[in-house]
Amino acid sequence: METELIQQPGLRIIPLGGLGEIGLNMTVFEHGNDIIVVDCGLMFPEPHMLGIDLVIPDISYLRERADRLRGIFLTHGHEDHIGALPFVLQELSPPLYGTALTLGFVREKLKEFDLDGLVDMEVVKPRETVTVGDFQVEFLRVSHSIVDGCALAIRTPEGVVIHTGDFKIDQTPVDGELTDLASFARYGAGGVLALLADSTNVEREGYTLSERVVGEAFDEIFPHCPGRIIVAAFSSNIHRVQQAVDAAIRVGRKVLLNGRSMVANVQIARQLGHLRIPDDVLVELRELPRLPREQVCMITTGSQGEPMSALARIAMDDHKQIKLERGDTVILSSRFIPGNEKTISDLINHLYRRGAEVFHEKVSEVHVSGHASQEELKLMLNLVRPRFFIPVHGEYRHLVKHARLAQLVGVPEERCFVAVNGDVISFRDERAAIRETVETGRVFIDGKGIGDVGAVVLKDRKHLSEDGMVVVIIVISRTSGEIVYGPDIVSRGFVFEDESQEFLDETKKIVLDTLAGLSSETLGDWGEVKLEVRRVLRRFFNKTIERRPVILPLILEM
Repeated sequence: METELIQQPGLRIIPLGGLGEIGLNMTVFEHGNDIIVVDCGLMFPEPHMLGIDLVIPDISYLRERADRLRGIFLTHGHEDHIGALPFVLQELSPPLYGTALTLGFVREKLKEFDLDGLVDMEVVKPRETVTVGDFQVEFLRVSHSIVDGCALAIRTPEGVVIHTGDFKIDQTPVDGELTDLASFARYGAGGVLALLADSTNVEREGYTLSERVVGEAFDEIFPHCPGRIIVAAFSSNIHRVQQAVDAAIRVGRKVLLNGRSMVANVQIARQLGHLRIPDDVLVELRELPRLPREQVCMITTGSQGEPMSALARIAMDDHKQIKLERGDTVILSSRFIPGNEKTISDLINHLYRRGAEVFHEKVSEVHVSGHASQEELKLMLNLVRPRFFIPVHGEYRHLVKHARLAQLVGVPEERCFVAVNGDVISFRDERAAIRETVETGRVFIDGKGIGDVGAVVLKDRKHLSEDGMVVVIIVISRTSGEIVYGPDIVSRGFVFEDESQEFLDETKKIVLDTLAGLSSETLGDWGEVKLEVRRVLRRFFNKTIERRPVILPLILEM
């Protein structure tokens, strides 16, 4: 890596999220007094983030420079690229730039937060250019597992930077919209300062299968299904929905859309012309009882086994209107998101208990990735021929392997930057270096709270989930300092009280003996009493049953 320091760098690229992780995609581009941001995504909580609903990037860097923020440019409409907008736009108010479907999805999200109409949005078509401050941004069509995805060619005074967004090179896309290889080659011929490229599938050799493969799988499966067909997919995968609808029509089935996001996204896509569904094909849930089972295809959300989803309730035989019967078929047409494997496995088992046949990516080609594999990544590098290469959108091993792949096709090792969130990659006079870092991190969304849950709270939740809690209730006389009630022991997630009364009685005796040994002066200091109770019980529990519950002494005064 070129290590010379650059004085007063002209262009600064700062990833605030998306490096070393899947999700949270957000990258700052800064030149002079102008800042633009590419994407504003969230991440779904990891297993250790107990009780957390969503995770968004820390925008402290942008908050302090809000007056210089000229716009947020969106590559496509997946949650890991637009999901943080409702939270970020409560603090910042830059204009948003994206394709029609992307902004349609954004507008629907903002309605939930009463932000619709308060944010300027500009629809940009592929090959159109937007100029803001020192930046000229051209949108370039790419194939992905969502309609209207684009890469961005960002022209700056220091040179052109290309951000691929999420992409693959599908030679037979469902909608006929090919990845714009000609434009990538055009920029490559003119000289590209830096390429930021999707690293998700860098470990996969060869090429990613075309989305049409899924349609072919549907056509093989649908004619042989004697009962209802339920296709579970992500609501944003409009191509997948289109292929399921087409397969249903070919075998004479009506289509029922299920799930709030599925209904909303299909409506938006139909209005924009990205989905072609005849009105007489669609049916409402209330019409389901009168339709023969062999004439129904339901397209629903819930492919990840989300506990409150319709599919999960159907699998548990807990849905009021939809009951599975022997002969029904369920198709999970999405990938198993890492961390969800056990939940999805349980879902599949419950579906089989209801008598259904289940197809998923492990046994059939009912899902293909939307991300480029190694040969497509090489092709992108060879077309663009960047002077510097920055792998993005992937866990750390993905970034490292993508950098090595770039070196195989001729990008020198010292010009490949495996950065982490917060690194400032500075460019000037065709030189580059990581000079400094800025504050970044993760902000947790828990209910209506934004950022009020931190590492300490998560640690406490983990402790509670693993070892339970013991509450010690003591009432002390205000005048005499004597114990007038208790100690009363209440436990949750520690021991079953009805079967452990003898143990709890021993615990009470330990507390009483401890309090009896304290001076009247110490008894008057509740803080000291609590510390002493915690100390003796922690030692007692560890010695007797080798457990470490959270101990909460509660002292009341009469």
